Amino acid sequence: MLVDPRCAGEGLVIPTRNYSDQPYVVRADDGSWVCLVTTGVGHEGEPGQVVVSLRSTDHGRTWEAPVLLEPADGPEASYAVALKTPAGRIYAFYNHNTDRVREVLREDGGVFSRVDSLGHYVFKFSDDHGRSWSPRRYDVTVRIFEIDRGNPYGGESLRFFWNVGRPLVLSDGNVILPHSKVGAMGVGFFAQSEGVFLRSANLLTEPDPEKIVWETLPDGEAGLRPPPGMGRVAEEHSLVELNDGSLYTVYRTVGGYPACGYSRDGGRTWTPPDLKRFSPGGRPFKQPRAANFVWRISGGRYLYWFHNHGGPVPTRAPRWLAGEAYQDRNPAWLCAGREIDSPQGKLLVWSEPEILLYDDEPFARLSYPDLIEEDGRLWVTETQKTVARVHEIPADLIALLLNQHRLAVHAERGLVLHAARPAGELAMPAFSPFRLRRLEGGDPCGDTRAGFSLDFSVADEAFGGETSLLDAFDANGSGLLMRTRAGRRLEFSMGDSRQRVCWLSDPFPAGDARATIIVDGGPRVILVVANGHLQDGGEERQFGWARFSPTLLHANGAAIAQVSPLLRGLRLYDRALRVSEAVGNHAADGVRDAAVAREGDAPARASSPRPR
Repeated sequence: MLVDPRCAGEGLVIPTRNYSDQPYVVRADDGSWVCLVTTGVGHEGEPGQVVVSLRSTDHGRTWEAPVLLEPADGPEASYAVALKTPAGRIYAFYNHNTDRVREVLREDGGVFSRVDSLGHYVFKFSDDHGRSWSPRRYDVTVRIFEIDRGNPYGGESLRFFWNVGRPLVLSDGNVILPHSKVGAMGVGFFAQSEGVFLRSANLLTEPDPEKIVWETLPDGEAGLRPPPGMGRVAEEHSLVELNDGSLYTVYRTVGGYPACGYSRDGGRTWTPPDLKRFSPGGRPFKQPRAANFVWRISGGRYLYWFHNHGGPVPTRAPRWLAGEAYQDRNPAWLCAGREIDSPQGKLLVWSEPEILLYDDEPFARLSYPDLIEEDGRLWVTETQKTVARVHEIPADLIALLLNQHRLAVHAERGLVLHAARPAGELAMPAFSPFRLRRLEGGDPCGDTRAGFSLDFSVADEAFGGETSLLDAFDANGSGLLMRTRAGRRLEFSMGDSRQRVCWLSDPFPAGDARATIIVDGGPRVILVVANGHLQDGGEERQFGWARFSPTLLHANGAAIAQVSPLLRGLRLYDRALRVSEAVGNHAADGVRDAAVAREGDAPARASSPRPR
């Protein structure tokens, strides 16, 4: 069976107890990986939660015994982030319930017994590449803000906070850490939050930890808040520095969209909160209440981890009140970012997303990742709250993402049929099945992780009614079907005679349409790329992609398909195309159409399908 590097189960396990969170890695000066992880014998937030460090000298294949940064029977220690200085010292910053608070007031007058997101923000350090840590912890001074004063304790005796964002060493020698302040505990645990940044001008040069100076930014008493209409939650800020010294941050809300901001003065002031968009003024990303991180990689480019759907929010799904907003973190998606110039300074634009990781269990929650770059290779860590893993990112995936904006060529690998004008009857190829019966081994069936793709154009007049574009179903209900539906949508169906799945696309814009339907048997999802953009459900629905049954065997049906003359330029692939490849196909079609318009070139002849 196919091994899919995107499958989370193929990753290398980072050993923890039961609960495991934020497996963040720095590369020590001796070449080892030093991983900080929050772990415990119970569940998230239960007593006994502690920060440990682990070392690996073989890229995460094996790990040395964990080292406790705090006693296992001491106050809760949680949510560590790591920073390695140019001198080799490694700092670990984390929450510490130093005062042993046992319960906190909610805004409705009740109490929570979870006490891992309050107290003191502290650090320890290691001067031996993570083998041991300073016996003493040191407090980070954090300035009080308006949101702190509004908590039930007035911000004086108790404050609520935590951090998941990677610390940065800036080009001017300053160090800066994101920090989420909480003003109210209630529905969703953190009911009100906003982001600030802790900056030190002397951390890199001052060996005495007691003399390290901290400044809380932005100026004033208000941190980075949600954009209008996005609720009261703005938290888990992730931060990068751009090539002109500007800072860019992205963070989560409960409105179904991530937010972002730019600072041109080192974090003292920020642009008004806005939705994170693929390009300035363009369509927004969609994101549930989950970590979404941006990382800078070599070559001055960027990667962005997110979950590519809107999440249930109060205005659209009452289930959010029961904690549904934290679900649906599977799959994890990745985009590539690049800088463009503007009168205000550098801005970021983003590629269409690709699936980076998935789990076979839909309820798995892949989150709190970190990125490791070494010798031209990239790894990502992630946690599902009970198991943490490290995964190497396939180099070809990164190359496609980084070059997606330049792609204008038709994918050839896996192409089993190309028909420029396939009207009438069309001999269909046989696609690889999703599952196969095995004659040996304990499991009688196995997933092939196979998939297929349909790439085509649709004439505008096909959207005037319900037009069957391609019908390859047989009398038993096995095969596939594409047709247009009201509202300028495409409907795609497939079945194996035992069960059937149907997905309706987002609306297509006016005019002829280019579309790629990707059926990916790894994560078992159906994707629709429309005119070079991956559909995401828009404002109408939470998801723009669909899951299909893990027990669907195949989508092969009639040997001869009935095809409408309004379907053109059909390409069938016996594999799931990458989204970037679909983007390249659409761009190549645009180049071809422009050449036809200029020169009157004849359309390409149809090729023969692969034998069934």
